[in-house]
Amino acid sequence: MTISAGIGWRTIGALLIVLGMMARGGGAIDCFKCVSIGGDNESCDDPFHNNGSLEFLQSPCLGGRKGRDGLFPATACIKLAGRYVDTGTTLTVRTCALDSGTLTTDSELIRMSHCGGFYFENRYLRGCVQSCSDADACNFASTSKPTTSLSLLLVIVGTLQLVSSPL
Repeated sequence: MTISAGIGWRTIGALLIVLGMMARGGGAIDCFKCVSIGGDNESCDDPFHNNGSLEFLQSPCLGGRKGRDGLFPATACIKLAGRYVDTGTTLTVRTCALDSGTLTTDSELIRMSHCGGFYFENRYLRGCVQSCSDADACNFASTSKPTTSLSLLLVIVGTLQLVSSPL
């Protein structure tokens, strides 16, 4: 049996598979955003206890992109925790960022975590900069994205259509 213009069910099945494989999620990651300097925001410091409050959770999290104006959907959560070398004051920053697309990892904060010494706003700290992008709020609980479910559905329906259609 054919559909209009001579397109067969096998072709429709193949198209559904291709569309399902091409569909990508476009949503941003959710991240906690807060700052604590010298312990002035204990809820932001480690150990971090979210306790069900949405006070620090930004959904979706938006961040700046190098060389571009405006905010864009983030692709990773960032946690910076350290101690200023000159004063001993602690600093904790939780935020989000996105890959700006440059070719080097040294200018892309989200591509690698780092512990040791680093500069933040022209002051030297010792501590860690950590990034994660595996789950919203980096809390190891995976969330089902509608686009992922749609992609899987298209691939399954397309495959079934290919298998069950007569030549």
